[in-house]
Amino acid sequence: MDRSFYQFALKYRGKLVADDFSRFAESMFLDHSFPKNSRDFDHLSKYIEEKAHPVMKASTFDEMWEEYTAS
Repeated sequence: MDRSFYQFALKYRGKLVADDFSRFAESMFLDHSFPKNSRDFDHLSKYIEEKAHPVMKASTFDEMWEEYTAS
C-alpha cells in the first residue's frame, strides 16, 4: 500500500457506465473533507459511517478496501 486509499479509489472515477465503485469514487472526490492521506481502515470507516455522503456506502467501501489491501 504505497498510496492512500483515496489515491487508489480515484482510478474508479469516470466510468461510462456508473457502478457502485465509480459513484463512490466520484462522491469521495467531491467531498473536500474526505481524509485523503489516510491508510487506516478504522479512521476511514468511521468517517464514512458518520460524515460521508449517502452515496459512499459502507458496504462499497468494504469491497474497495479488500481490493486496496490486495494491491
